[in-house]
Amino acid sequence: MITVDMDKAKIITHDKRRAWRDASFAPYDVKVTIPAEAEAAEAERVKIREANTAIKEKIDFAQDASELKAIIEKLENK
Repeated sequence: MITVDMDKAKIITHDKRRAWRDASFAPYDVKVTIPAEAEAAEAERVKIREANTAIKEKIDFAQDASELKAIIEKLENK
């Protein structure tokens, strides 16, 4: 039987979450500095932060590797 170290698996999943978050923020990093686009860009960044927090909580409360795998697959398809 294969045993998964959940602490390490969660670290890996959080790394993938952070990479997704950073990639999601990238298009808005410059726009947030342009006065005409700043408000809309910041609104999108808020949505990303909220989604990131929800994903973080799912990772933290995951009970098994299959839950983490599903989270990673969803991040890769966003």
